[in-house]
Amino acid sequence: MKISVELTLTPLHDNYEPAIIQFITKLRASGLKVLENPLSTQVYGNYDEVMTILTSEIKDAFELIEHGLLFMKIVKSDRHDYEPHF
Repeated sequence: MKISVELTLTPLHDNYEPAIIQFITKLRASGLKVLENPLSTQVYGNYDEVMTILTSEIKDAFELIEHGLLFMKIVKSDRHDYEPHF
């Protein structure tokens, strides 16, 4: 089953950029389809593969920060090519 996941990692401390950069860099290297914008990162692929990679990468990201939030939305379909029709 294909899924689309939107992620927003928010470390709650100063000097937050290194943790975010490492998280996104590792997602890019995973082989998954990854798109970014200034507010979030989207990941697309097969459910099992995406969730396995995210489980590992989220844990690694949390180990780099003292306090933080991760917002995640999951859609059951691959929406990487979505374009508004209005």
